[in-house]
Amino acid sequence: MHSMTTTLAAIADIANGPFNIRPVARPKAGTGEVLIRVHVSGTNPLDTKIHAGEAAHARRPLPAVLGMDVAGVIEDVGPGVTGFAAGDEVYGLIGGVGSLPGTQAQDVIADARLLAHKPTNLTMREAAVLPLVTITAWEGLIDRAAIRPGDKVLVQGGAGGVGHVAVQIALARGARVFATAFVADHDYLLGLGAVPIDATRDVADYVAEHTEGRGFDVVYDTGGGAMLDASFQAVRRFGHVVSCLGWGAHALAPLSFKQATYSGVFTLHTLLADEGRAHYGEILGAVAKMAERGQLLPRLDPRQFTMDQIDAAYDAVTGRNGAQRAQGKIAINIA
Repeated sequence: MHSMTTTLAAIADIANGPFNIRPVARPKAGTGEVLIRVHVSGTNPLDTKIHAGEAAHARRPLPAVLGMDVAGVIEDVGPGVTGFAAGDEVYGLIGGVGSLPGTQAQDVIADARLLAHKPTNLTMREAAVLPLVTITAWEGLIDRAAIRPGDKVLVQGGAGGVGHVAVQIALARGARVFATAFVADHDYLLGLGAVPIDATRDVADYVAEHTEGRGFDVVYDTGGGAMLDASFQAVRRFGHVVSCLGWGAHALAPLSFKQATYSGVFTLHTLLADEGRAHYGEILGAVAKMAERGQLLPRLDPRQFTMDQIDAAYDAVTGRNGAQRAQGKIAINIA
């Protein structure tokens, strides 16, 4: 139930415990903030890790309202906000980490710099699952690797959350895109316009087939671990490897011998440190234009989850408790 003074939120009280939906004080927009009526909360694997107490880097102690991604309608605008007004449909990566309020609630406040107007041709559900994965893909390909038309770009894990968006961004920039994935996802990647590569193949084999042994200009690793080691092998001389999960110990020799470079992407830093937030709004503004040109469409799991089914939604992300694992991004309908 929604009132002028309270709003409903899904509270994660303890690690791996059930979510509890209960009234909380309705937030008010402060300076530089807007109040959003949440229509859909996008759900990410990181949300499930925070819920499980396994994501120390997110600095999110429980109990807490989780959820980083949002699509909704602005209800109120705080002092100092320009470019947005009550009634605007917006989307963004706004919270659910550190001390920032999560999006699995009927109302949430957000730093206006983190928002952009929702793509006009996407539904609230489609828009809600884009922000985290899209910003992560953009930071790697555009901000770090500076991909150019004609580049041969390899996306490791190209059918996953970050991967499927990275494929589409690279294609929109005129790159020739290759993507590793399990065979069941090859038709999806072909439909996007990428060349699928069986994820179980030997690196040397597909480098020989697709680059005449030279290696790829840019490799985006979305999985870390052995996938990042494979990326070091797959990149060309003077090429560039990007990873959004490069947190382990890795041998740099394959990279060094090719005089190649490496960049890490840590998307949460901007939220946690309040550094460079306006750039995230700018990225999402550019992404909205891509979507409206037909260059970007999220892969959305067709199952519908409401706020009182949030436990089942998290099971769908992880595949736990007998749930069918998600085929695409999971969205939770809040409004």
